[in-house]
Amino acid sequence: MSALGRTRSVALVVAWRSIHNAFTNPAFILPSVLFPLFFFVAFAGGLSGVQNAPNFDFRSGYTSFQFAFVCVQAAAFGGVFTGFAIAADFEFGFARRLLLAAPNRGGIVIGYIISAMTRATFVLVVVFLAGLVSGMHVDGSLGDLASLLALSLCVSAVSTLWAAGIAMRLRTMQAGPAMQMPVFILLFLAPVYVPLNLVAGWVHDVARFNPATAFLEAARGFISGEPTKVAITTACLAGMFVISALWARGGLRSAERAG
Repeated sequence: MSALGRTRSVALVVAWRSIHNAFTNPAFILPSVLFPLFFFVAFAGGLSGVQNAPNFDFRSGYTSFQFAFVCVQAAAFGGVFTGFAIAADFEFGFARRLLLAAPNRGGIVIGYIISAMTRATFVLVVVFLAGLVSGMHVDGSLGDLASLLALSLCVSAVSTLWAAGIAMRLRTMQAGPAMQMPVFILLFLAPVYVPLNLVAGWVHDVARFNPATAFLEAARGFISGEPTKVAITTACLAGMFVISALWARGGLRSAERAG
């Protein structure tokens, strides 16, 4: 079997195991679903009056405005939850056995990415249906929605690589805060509640250079049928993917050396 074939085989085995564990164990899948739903209900419902603020000009309404944020957030935290699963695999010994048995260890990380993207797709479908039930307006075309899904899955892949790098270096579930907090801070230093032009103070200055701002604005553009910041979002995601892939590769090398 070629190197590519071995990588694909390892990736599929890891992905299938992770997906099976996630969807057969409520303790794994429920947090991934309930966390985004909580934010969606809390923000879209409790803060809906924000849409009446002067200069709030998002045409699809506040529910759609927050749905775009929840898409990005769910994808990002889905990657973090996958990092938790990787750390658990090391704690319980499965990952070490996998490292010994896998002929091409790069496929292990790819398998975890596939698992994270599958879970993210499921969560996004659930949140989308919840949004439609709550009266969310979708002004984007099918192509726009497909682009929103692609954006979310790319965010999921980057987040998974980041979390995998941490999990494979520390190899303990106690590394959870190290995976979660940087992602949390990055997201919430972006224009979550109002558009960027309505954010004031130092948060506005930080948000202007925060890549998560581009992700949110692109996602909101897709849901409203007015795509924006697509090029800069693509560039940011490409750069972050390369950096996080190198980070995950370093984590894999660390795990290999530790045995």
